[in-house]
Amino acid sequence: MELSELTAAMHRFVQGKGWYNPASPKPQTMRNIAISLNLEASEVLEHFQWGDTPVSQEELASELADVALYLLQLASVAEIDLEKAILTKLEQNYQRTWDVDEVK
Repeated sequence: MELSELTAAMHRFVQGKGWYNPASPKPQTMRNIAISLNLEASEVLEHFQWGDTPVSQEELASELADVALYLLQLASVAEIDLEKAILTKLEQNYQRTWDVDEVK
């Protein structure tokens, strides 16, 4: 499945829940989506809080899916072509070098 198809599926879900409705108790603003993205990413970290490997691959996969869904939604709502942004960033990274001691 392509990113555009995943994005469309995500929008259908959010629309079906009524969360794009302006009166929704879960308004889907860029700010709120960015916060949710960060919260879900933190839930990924919980799987590594006390060890180097997750206890449950299935639960980790679920959290990664949540992160991906919020990322797709944020990019779409912000009118960013995520596929193009990723490819551009990869191209920029190919041109970069990182020193072992470099911290950024």
